[in-house]
Amino acid sequence: MSLDNRLSLSALPSRVDLRICEVFAAVFGADYQTELRGGADEPIYLPVSEGTPARIVYRLDYERSALHEVAHWCIAGEQRRRQEDYGYWYAPDGRSSEQQAQFVAVEAKPQAVEWYLSLAAGLNFAVSVDNLDQPTDPTALKEAVFAQFVRYAEAGFPPRAQRFAEALAESLGGQVIGLATLPSYTELN
Repeated sequence: MSLDNRLSLSALPSRVDLRICEVFAAVFGADYQTELRGGADEPIYLPVSEGTPARIVYRLDYERSALHEVAHWCIAGEQRRRQEDYGYWYAPDGRSSEQQAQFVAVEAKPQAVEWYLSLAAGLNFAVSVDNLDQPTDPTALKEAVFAQFVRYAEAGFPPRAQRFAEALAESLGGQVIGLATLPSYTELN
């Protein structure tokens, strides 16, 4: 797929979608030379290049995709943010059980941060096994995401995630979760 197709802005973002982009711009745009944009057929992160700000591009107009892609950005260190898609490994749908196990190991952190951001934005969250061509039991991913969420709640979420969650809660009326308000495993879809 060409880069132009991945950045196609064919879908109009929803109101919540646009609000998430506005909050991101207000919180991080100037400090990190990064913008959040919707409308792509596939999500991608593009680092700063030749006077163009870094771009976190999420799928179509999905609020959840925006928060998931921001979660990856919140976790990525400075070196990773210099690489397209942070230099992460990714295998498309149809992964083998071994590849799916690797996916679960890699995705627990960003999905735990996505859950945190979703709660702050007042949105529902469900884990994404992201392997639609192969029937996959979400139990392992749910357990990994929940365990990581608890670890973050105890030790502190990544600083950019914390900062963004606070801004989302203020703007969209959700809740910034801490140990005292920790959701239960049964609340994880």
